[in-house]
Amino acid sequence: MGLHRVNLVVNGEKYALEVPPRERLIDTLRWRLGLMSVKEGCGRGECGYCTVLVNGKPKHACLTLTATLDGAEITTLEGLVPEGSLHAIQVALLETMGIQCGFCIPGLIMVVKALLDYNPSPSDDEIREWIASVLCRCGSYHYYIEAVKRAAEYLKTGRVVFSEREVRERFSVKFTSER
Repeated sequence: MGLHRVNLVVNGEKYALEVPPRERLIDTLRWRLGLMSVKEGCGRGECGYCTVLVNGKPKHACLTLTATLDGAEITTLEGLVPEGSLHAIQVALLETMGIQCGFCIPGLIMVVKALLDYNPSPSDDEIREWIASVLCRCGSYHYYIEAVKRAAEYLKTGRVVFSEREVRERFSVKFTSER
């Protein structure tokens, strides 16, 4: 089988790729484009760790064939805000102590982003329903519900992007670029 030519917009950048017909989106994003926030857990679409946004909708990158996405817009965690910044969802997770081991967090953030784009004021039940698509082995779901509500409040006031400096000062966080 030959290669398929696929044009994608990933995190705002255009890519023209030639991919095998069975190459999964997770492999394209991680190994071709170097987007390591996209994690592989189960490889069967059960854990949700690999969730990205495809044309604004959450999709499991491990179940999606890149060859089927010609013309698609894909957003990963790296594309939510400019480098050196954090999204309101990330800040809300820090504030509510929702980040434990961090492995599920990129997929969770993408699901929450899709939820808040769909409904800026979700109920607790709706939040539970959406975040249930991402398996958290640390059991931090109760923190996630509070984080989603806090992120929704930030977004309602227009607070989407927080600077690295602001977050560092607020939480005494060291970023990898400072080590």
